[in-house]
Amino acid sequence: MTVANIAILLGTGLGVGFAGGLLGVGGSFIMTPVQYMIFTNMGLPVDTAIKLSFGTSLAVILPTAASGTRRHQREGAVWWRAALIIGSCGLGSAYGGATLAAYLPGAILKIVFGAVVLGAGVRMLSFRPPEADVEPKSDPRIWAAWGALIGLVSGLIGIGGGMLAVPIMVLVLKFKMHDAVATSLAVVMITSIGGTAGYMVNGLGVPGLPLHSLGYVHLETWALLAATSIGMAQVGARTAHRIPARPLRYAFVGVLFYMGLRMLGVFD
Repeated sequence: MTVANIAILLGTGLGVGFAGGLLGVGGSFIMTPVQYMIFTNMGLPVDTAIKLSFGTSLAVILPTAASGTRRHQREGAVWWRAALIIGSCGLGSAYGGATLAAYLPGAILKIVFGAVVLGAGVRMLSFRPPEADVEPKSDPRIWAAWGALIGLVSGLIGIGGGMLAVPIMVLVLKFKMHDAVATSLAVVMITSIGGTAGYMVNGLGVPGLPLHSLGYVHLETWALLAATSIGMAQVGARTAHRIPARPLRYAFVGVLFYMGLRMLGVFD
């Protein structure tokens, strides 16, 4: 790997960690396009490059989300009962989504990825926050059902699940924005385990993968991204609790639109 690519990945890790802690997401919206660019510049075909980007992103998300969750927990914002149920149900379906992704063309995965996050962005933009006295939905069966969906999409398109978890928690489950961000990051920490395992297992023995790959996880890239993202997740989480809910939501929506349009090729 070139010195330039190393510098790019270290810098990307800083953004990944900060955004993850701030918005309750895994940061794949930053990692995936950057890795895809690097892998295609290395001469890898589109199909291999996108799956390697998805798998490596999920592997980075695990320690990064754990770091951010720890900080949110200090603020008392993580609803652990919800996080454990949603995350546990999403863990298994994330493995299934990753397995399905291994058999789909990379071009289709890019389109699905972009469409899903654009849809979430549109809905979040038009959302009106619930009244202050509205209680969040606390039925574990509802949590479990949404968790399974979040996990499936997470594994399928290589995201930690926060891009779906936050809108679902805010729009459907009626969480307050700050609580949704914090609890989402805990969910992401759990679901990323299943997705990472799926990309590792289903990529074993695939021809044409670069050196230092464990299935569809590129270990060198993982180490460079994680080296800077873990610490910055603490900074992002601390910042989130100093920002009012409305600007935080608008920042989240802006990221959704950018990521979706980029993966659909609008900025190519």
